[in-house]
Amino acid sequence: MMNDAPMTDSFGRQINYLRISVTDRCNLRCIYCMPAEGVPPVAHEQVLSYEEILAFTRYAVSRGINKVRLTGGEPLVRKGITGLVHSLAAIEGIKDLAMTTNGILLTAMARELKEAGLHRLNISLDTLDPEKYRRLTRGGDLNTVLQGIRAAKQAGFGGAGAPLKLNCVLLSDTREEELDALRAFAREERLKLRLIQYMDLKNGSFSRVDGGDGGDCPRCNRLRLTSTGILKPCLFSNTGYDIRILGAEKALDTALLVKPASGTFNSCETFNYLGG
Repeated sequence: MMNDAPMTDSFGRQINYLRISVTDRCNLRCIYCMPAEGVPPVAHEQVLSYEEILAFTRYAVSRGINKVRLTGGEPLVRKGITGLVHSLAAIEGIKDLAMTTNGILLTAMARELKEAGLHRLNISLDTLDPEKYRRLTRGGDLNTVLQGIRAAKQAGFGGAGAPLKLNCVLLSDTREEELDALRAFAREERLKLRLIQYMDLKNGSFSRVDGGDGGDCPRCNRLRLTSTGILKPCLFSNTGYDIRILGAEKALDTALLVKPASGTFNSCETFNYLGG
């Protein structure tokens, strides 16, 4: 049963957005997401099943969540992801179902994602320089991503109401010429470019997103569910609550109660696990 009353935290912020990391695994190794040596993969038995994800999401929607985003790692590397999308799209009350992807697998999967009911896509693209892209991603092929963007457009993603978005992380060596090229590409392809300042979890360095609402703590409306079932009230915090141990209701109520006024730091996790 839907709950018409808004769900709020202890600071009166309305919480209606759930980000779900479906896997910690990725087919790239971006320098700002994980260390060069990589990170130990989460054991298979620790990862939430799709049934567990769906059960928690249904409960969260009954409490007031109406926006859901699938992240990773890279969500498209998890087997059966379009089936999860289809099941989430069928949940009454979800008004916005989105996914953040690196685009590597979009050429093969964009159409089935659209047909499964996915509303929107954000695609990570930090540069249009093939060599720099290869360096930033530790081996990625820029042309594969560009093909994925075209496939997403052909599948029906994009448009004024739900634009296809590019996520660009700004690094210390990002040049203005690169940003100009990305802006021109976005205009030509009718995409929306979001510029994201580099975030350092461990020292608490973060800022607002140009072209999005991330980093605006006084207006934060989100909770995060990790691939191992930890419900986190804030990206820049070590705090999290295990939905398997506590159950959906207690984990959600506790996360709402302790969600901080603003982020501080996260000394124990990486972006590939948290999903950004």
